[in-house]
Amino acid sequence: MDFSPVIAFVLGQMQRLFFSLGSHFSVTSLVAAMLFAIVFLILKRLERGRRIRVRTLWRALFPARILKSRSNIADLGFMAFNVFMFGIIFGWAVLHYQVIANGLTHLLALAFGAPAPSALPAFVQRAIITVMLFLSYELGYWLNHWLAHRVPLLWEFHKVHHTATVLTPFTNFRVHPIYAWVFANILAFTAAAANGLGSYMFGDMSYQYALSDTNIILVFFIHTYVHLQHTELWIAFTGALGRVLVSPAHHQVHHSADPKHFNKNYGSCLALWDWMFGTLYIPARTPEKLSFGVDPNRADAHTFAGEMLAPFAHGAARIRELAQLPQGASVTARDEKQAQKA
Repeated sequence: MDFSPVIAFVLGQMQRLFFSLGSHFSVTSLVAAMLFAIVFLILKRLERGRRIRVRTLWRALFPARILKSRSNIADLGFMAFNVFMFGIIFGWAVLHYQVIANGLTHLLALAFGAPAPSALPAFVQRAIITVMLFLSYELGYWLNHWLAHRVPLLWEFHKVHHTATVLTPFTNFRVHPIYAWVFANILAFTAAAANGLGSYMFGDMSYQYALSDTNIILVFFIHTYVHLQHTELWIAFTGALGRVLVSPAHHQVHHSADPKHFNKNYGSCLALWDWMFGTLYIPARTPEKLSFGVDPNRADAHTFAGEMLAPFAHGAARIRELAQLPQGASVTARDEKQAQKA
């Protein structure tokens, strides 16, 4: 039996994940995030008048209790699984991207007349499209995240991500394929809408500035502190900055098991949409004591059956519950709280 195609596929996926500059998990972005964290820790220790020790920094960056936890080990398994699933899932989403973009351009032409070629220099057009597509990514991310917490059926699949009891960059991979598929299609829709609008504005298809097909602005955020959002380093953006950018502490609050933090901070890089729609929680500069994980003591937590198969059963039960409610009735407060738990 010839395994060379399988080997080639595996190596290709690994190359795109770790060695593509536009990858959300590239080696360069991980190293950059670690350097960002080291600088932060050094500055914090200097601020407190403490000595800088390599051993202390190492323990802060790689705590043994986190590395050895069942939650972290499960995250590694999710990474191995989803590295190969994402290519298929995003491939399905891209199928309708161009249809939406072309359709919107056509509708705008019918409503407002044929687009006229823009007099703006090409680099200005590309810069505007780059910003538009970045904002569309952020809006799609926020909308998907909001729906995943507010729609009970979607929550059953997104809840997998929130079962993590410790946070590391590998927690990014702790997502159910159904959630990933919904996410990919929402992103495809918002990006296609932005692309179609941009094409009409400039009278022609304009392309964003990108690295490895990833928006250059998003690449910047990935190479600064976005990986640190799934860590337990309390790096908080406060004041006006906290209303614009999602700091690591913003996202740690989003994972918090404290009810006062539920349904807050849905954004990826920008806090603007949270600020605009009333879901923003700006963390304090002083660390809050947080715990993570939905149903952390569940017997099948961090297992394949518990995280991959159980959401289907829970989702089906949820549909049956909703179908049995009298017309016009809402879910009970208890069920609503459970469905919205973050």
